[in-house]
Amino acid sequence: MENKLSKADRTRQFIIETTAGIFNMKGYAGTSMSDITEATGLTKGSIYGNFGNKEDVALAVFDYNHSRVSGIIQQRIQAAKTYHDKLMVYAQVYDQFTRSTFPQGGCPILNTATEADDTNSLLKDRAAKAILKWKKNVQDLIQGGIDAGEFKEGLDHSRLALSIIAMIEGGIMISKVTNSQACLDKIMTTVELLISDMKV
Repeated sequence: MENKLSKADRTRQFIIETTAGIFNMKGYAGTSMSDITEATGLTKGSIYGNFGNKEDVALAVFDYNHSRVSGIIQQRIQAAKTYHDKLMVYAQVYDQFTRSTFPQGGCPILNTATEADDTNSLLKDRAAKAILKWKKNVQDLIQGGIDAGEFKEGLDHSRLALSIIAMIEGGIMISKVTNSQACLDKIMTTVELLISDMKV
């Protein structure tokens, strides 16, 4: 039986999808209610009828943007045959954060963490949970590679996972502020070398 969304759920989803790029580019503080109403064509009353406040919209938008990136990554990881290739997916996907498959504005984790670290505890918590989940996923892939005999025994899962994440997010940040894809390419090459060095 087809699960159809109610009118309220459809409106809520429309608001999330329509404002996803705005929040990801302007941030929570930079996005006004006028931005939301102008983009959606809805009244403030309609927005507040579906969300308690602007922060609720921002949280839902972060989840939506993050799920889009995660979905792309998981799909490609599942298609990859080796654990080396599965880990390489992170470098390959994030190296193309300016492409149309990525949420408008780039990486939602980086954007949210940079803005909300000292200003919004709820958004900061969302970004922190996303990073910790990412770290666990990378660690699981490293362990899978060790168990399969692809990767060396005795690897420091936590250090390697955090280093991969830090290089990817740092690379995106440097690429954005310098408007240089070449900078990101160089950093992603280092990520790929780090992953390849795990191999037996």
